Amino acid sequence: MKHLKLFKGLVMTFALLLTASFVFSQAKPPASPAATATGTLKNGAHISISYSSPAVKGREIWGALVPFDKVWRAGANNATIIETDKVVKVEGKTLAAGKYSIYAIPGQQEWVIIINSVTGQGGMNHDGSTTLDPAKDVMRVSVKSKKSETMNERLVYTVNENGFVLSWDHLDVPVSIK
Repeated sequence: MKHLKLFKGLVMTFALLLTASFVFSQAKPPASPAATATGTLKNGAHISISYSSPAVKGREIWGALVPFDKVWRAGANNATIIETDKVVKVEGKTLAAGKYSIYAIPGQQEWVIIINSVTGQGGMNHDGSTTLDPAKDVMRVSVKSKKSETMNERLVYTVNENGFVLSWDHLDVPVSIK
């Protein structure tokens, strides 16, 4: 009787291990993994940007996957989030300390960066439009994009003492924050 219970226990353990190994072997890394960029500005303000980082994967990005002159969630998956612990000036416009969503309207040379008060948004609606509610915009600023010195396979945000830079493919979009 004891041997039968032990045998059943071993069979059950083996089945569980086999099932678990199958499940974990099927798990794939996300196509656009979550990432966070943090840094401190010259004025001592701490900036954090949370986003999902899509990859180029041989695709044409600007003007194709991400159309020009249409609102974009500035990343993948959920809307990108920026947080500051102090009052700052984004391209000369005052932004209170707090947490905000970032959207963008890419252009061939000039971009509009949108800071919106609603956070925790999905980023996109089922019809392909963004979740941006323009009535909740805190500010819109224009910035110039430039050709990147290197190719960035993944979208990356970099926070430095002068603000942040969105880099993806062969493009950099610097945003001044003081």
